[in-house]
Amino acid sequence: MTALNFTPSSGAAPRAAQVWAHATTEAGLILRNGEQALLALVIPIGILVGGRFLGSRLGLDFPTLAPSVLALAIWSTCFTSLAIATGFERRYNVLERLAATPLGRPGILLGKATAIALVTALQVVVLIMVSLSLGWRPAFDAVALGVAVLACLLAAGAFAGLALSIAGTARPEVTLAVANLIYLLALVGGGILLPVAAHPAWARPLVSLLPTAALGEALRSGTAMSLVVLAVWCAGTLVIARKVFRWTS
Repeated sequence: MTALNFTPSSGAAPRAAQVWAHATTEAGLILRNGEQALLALVIPIGILVGGRFLGSRLGLDFPTLAPSVLALAIWSTCFTSLAIATGFERRYNVLERLAATPLGRPGILLGKATAIALVTALQVVVLIMVSLSLGWRPAFDAVALGVAVLACLLAAGAFAGLALSIAGTARPEVTLAVANLIYLLALVGGGILLPVAAHPAWARPLVSLLPTAALGEALRSGTAMSLVVLAVWCAGTLVIARKVFRWTS
């Protein structure tokens, strides 16, 4: 009979387990935070319900509004929530302390990316269910679906790069103000809720080059050209974030 060995194992957990633990912790913190939950689900669901019954008076038909709200949810989590949370983590040296653990800086970034992906996936599932219950009946198109999925991935990268560029250089109070301001500006005139065609003629060329508008158009109409805009933004913002991001404030 083999004797039981109760000697503690001094080795670190497997890399995948470390990243997954960090990701689930990050995702839980986002969902438990009142402001983050407001951005993630409460506001998008409120817009869906209000738009279903009042949207026609404002010129917003529900088949267009539903995918627009999906774009808004991705924008709110991958940009606004990530920027604010990261900014205050820098202030309180959370990132610096985590970087000293076996997780390391690559593990932190991978965990954050996984957490944002988990929260975004939850948002999309909940909002699709709410939209379907309110009468949204999207036509299935394999090409449009592929464009939409790829657009979401590229947009998430672009928004995250922009969020980290701001949070990694500015004070957390400035990050909070700037992130909320950009969120509201994009909500009103960034092509998320309103299609590019609904904007004044002089503004359409500029709006169409924004990543928010490109994501909205990709989800509303499966526009493949939006992928080019999103790919440029994704590559550019991630490169900038890598160069300017500071781990401590």
